[in-house]
Amino acid sequence: MNYCSHCGEKVTLIVPPGDDRERFVCNSCETIHYSNPRIIAGCLPIHEDKVLLCRRAIEPRYDKWTLPAGFMENGETTEEGALREAWEEARANIAVDGLYTLFSLPQINQVHLFYRGHLNSLDFEPGPESLEVRLFREDEIPWDDLAFMVVGKTLKHYFADRQNGTFPMRSEDLVHPKGRDWKPPRPARYTLGNTGPVDS
Repeated sequence: MNYCSHCGEKVTLIVPPGDDRERFVCNSCETIHYSNPRIIAGCLPIHEDKVLLCRRAIEPRYDKWTLPAGFMENGETTEEGALREAWEEARANIAVDGLYTLFSLPQINQVHLFYRGHLNSLDFEPGPESLEVRLFREDEIPWDDLAFMVVGKTLKHYFADRQNGTFPMRSEDLVHPKGRDWKPPRPARYTLGNTGPVDS
């Protein structure tokens, strides 16, 4: 962050009085700018012995398979966000059965949560962020082409739990092997209408 979103003046990264960590503080109006984790809400859509996956039409992980999920919007609950993402990415109408998995990824400042649910109908199709939407049995899952670790973990939990018919809510902290302070490489920058990086 370089400039204050309140007055437009420059900011400095300091520990404000009474705080215990660095924040961006405006040099002029002294507004403290807090940066907090982002919440990603999604669904595990189920039909009989199959789950619904989407093949991504956007970066990151273009062309990889994922569960419908995305960043929450202001003014919605986590369940509403998960259902909205299922509609936006797969045009799927889902009845929610309950919160199923929750993952904390501190090194990228994100929390991912997935609701287990059942498809109300088989009338689904790719949304603007998906190339393809399909139902998969366990032996058909493209395990090597999943977009994110949290998706693979959620799917493995589900197929294991399905064997005994109980689906406990699971929570896990996914700290990078290099430690909590590890940061991913600077991501590529993308522009509207382009799926290729502008720079890296």
